[in-house]
Amino acid sequence: MKGDTINTLDLAEPTVSEALHARRSVRGFLPDPVSRETVERLLADASRSPSASNTQPWRVYACTGEERARLCSILTALHVAGGGGHAEEYPYYPSEWREPYLSRRRAVGKALYMHLGIPKGDEQRMSRQYARNYDFFGAPVGLFFTIERGMQQAAWLDLGMFLHGTMLAAIGAGLATCPQQAFARYHRVIRQHLNIPETEIVVCGMALGKPDPSEPANELRTLREPVSSFASFKGF
Repeated sequence: MKGDTINTLDLAEPTVSEALHARRSVRGFLPDPVSRETVERLLADASRSPSASNTQPWRVYACTGEERARLCSILTALHVAGGGGHAEEYPYYPSEWREPYLSRRRAVGKALYMHLGIPKGDEQRMSRQYARNYDFFGAPVGLFFTIERGMQQAAWLDLGMFLHGTMLAAIGAGLATCPQQAFARYHRVIRQHLNIPETEIVVCGMALGKPDPSEPANELRTLREPVSSFASFKGF
């Protein structure tokens, strides 16, 4: 397996391949503002992502400034208080973990906490680190992604491609992202704050901004399996 070795800060005009290798989940951002024009351009680029019969089922809700700060304060307080009975609307992880997925999940968690200097079993510090999700890890822009209720698997696949398109577009603009399913738990609060209708499912959030090179968590480089482990070829 090999890790992501390309730094987003070193890419002025990345190729598609460079952007794919540079993309990673950044967990520490600089406070530098990102303009609405930039966000709109990134989303316009991402909207070229494929979708079933060109249905384009994605919806995006962006926030920054005081609106973002107020929402983050509410969500962080809820997390610190134990969640207040909030729960996500859809199953995200499997009900029972099995290999090789369990080992991969454990490995990335262990590596992250190692970079942060959090020892195994330190639940208090782990919880504080998790709470940073609800401040978008300091990113100036928060994005929320939804799809309409009643849409089937095709829409979820389409949204996934749109999410990846957004992340790659950010790389091209010298920015970084962190896709965050953690927000789904508080969909009721997010829905009320951002006027998201009940007809839509809050799937996830995403932090957007310039990566902080001094953040220890950003030293993490996750590993990938070689192609030979997940692909088969016939007739080549």
